[in-house]
Amino acid sequence: MAKIDLTMHPDRLERTIERVRERNIIIPTFEQMRDPSRIPNKFKEELKDIGLWDLHPRNLFRITWYNEPKSHGGLYGGLNFMEFPESLTGTPARIVALVGKWFPTGAHKVGAAFGCLVPRLVTGQFDPTQQKAVWPSTGNYCRGGAFDSALLATESIAILPEGMSQERFDWLANIAGETIKTPGSESNVKEIFDKCWELRNSGEDLMIFNQFDEFGNYLWHYYITGHAMEELVKQIAGPNDEYRGMVSATGSAGTIASGDYMKQRFPASYIAASEAVQCPTLLNNGFGAHRIEGIGDKHVPWIHNTANTDFVVAIDDNAVVNLARLFNEPEGKAYLAKTGVPVELIDNLDLLGFSGISNVLTAIKTAKYLELTENDIVVTVLTDGMELYESRLVELHEEMGEYSQKNAAADDARWLKGTTPNYMEDLTYMGQKRIHNLKYFTWVEQQGKTFEEIQDQWYQRDYWTELQAQIPEIDAKIEEFNERVGLI
Repeated sequence: MAKIDLTMHPDRLERTIERVRERNIIIPTFEQMRDPSRIPNKFKEELKDIGLWDLHPRNLFRITWYNEPKSHGGLYGGLNFMEFPESLTGTPARIVALVGKWFPTGAHKVGAAFGCLVPRLVTGQFDPTQQKAVWPSTGNYCRGGAFDSALLATESIAILPEGMSQERFDWLANIAGETIKTPGSESNVKEIFDKCWELRNSGEDLMIFNQFDEFGNYLWHYYITGHAMEELVKQIAGPNDEYRGMVSATGSAGTIASGDYMKQRFPASYIAASEAVQCPTLLNNGFGAHRIEGIGDKHVPWIHNTANTDFVVAIDDNAVVNLARLFNEPEGKAYLAKTGVPVELIDNLDLLGFSGISNVLTAIKTAKYLELTENDIVVTVLTDGMELYESRLVELHEEMGEYSQKNAAADDARWLKGTTPNYMEDLTYMGQKRIHNLKYFTWVEQQGKTFEEIQDQWYQRDYWTELQAQIPEIDAKIEEFNERVGLI
């Protein structure tokens, strides 16, 4: 049941091929996103005149971790990543993060949306000429989905909580066909699912691409982000260094799938999943609201391989919002420079959005818990940058007043250097199974999954590897589709 359905629908496929031909679209393969050197030179020539956020079909070839960090005309270079020194983190461990800002839409979730859409597109299951594409999300995923939909000239519906940052809504207003605001904030995911059921029952011809149970989300990150992490470790590791593990907010459980890939390459490594202290669902079956946008809560995503998760780490949202000020307010930056943080790093701290700050804090906590040294490497991901949260900084300024170096010293001492390995669980077998069992209440009772499926996820040994093995088959379908379109 884990496998992505690749059943062909010839009647719909013919209409889809015609639409893609009209829109001058060529679909990149997973291999090309993993390794842009495989992308034909003629497409690279076209990219020289295209902006990173432009609604242009060739930007599909920029769904990769290897884009030049340029807003216009960039091609491909090395991996985009940052390393955070002990002067900032307070731990000697080597904490490094892939940077998501340099994807189209400014967030790596455009890749997850691609992974969900393309298998259905190239098989004819989704017909962009007749169906609407629905993208339920807590923020960046629906932006990626709306971007992909606009390229196909298909109507899209973006669903996200009304409490998300204004920047997301402003962007969607120009791209998505319709934006639906559901009640609540980051942790109100059930309300999103309820809206999906309402749309399903409306009689409209639509297809819902739910990132929380779409295995294309898992597969894109397993293969694309996983390979990027492996190359990053090989690139930075010295002769005495050791990769110890990766950390990520659970969110939709897409990004954390890269940890499955890394465990296969580094069997002794760990995976740490994080969430908000204010909504500790994984930690103690808890609930609540919080301000760490983009990480989802109050349920366990269907595509989360919980048996592979070693730690649960909860982050205080007060830490995230205060560090956002420390990293971006002029007085905060000045204070960090006085304490010895490299100026080049300070100038790039705006590459950390709220979830990125949370992920780095998770890495710090885990490194301190495991007493890691300067020879230990921990990898995480910066999903997006602060350009998607500028309105939040204005709100914080209005709420808390001017930011002084005294504030900066307090925030650095409390939320960075003072980070301790509290609100953590070192998962046993039964701890992992407890989290897996939480899926039942969302997915079996509410969302239509079966008892047999949830049992298979835990007990069927090849459940996840069977899914992972589909990548060559999906790429073959993409190549066949492109040939029939005839633009290459």
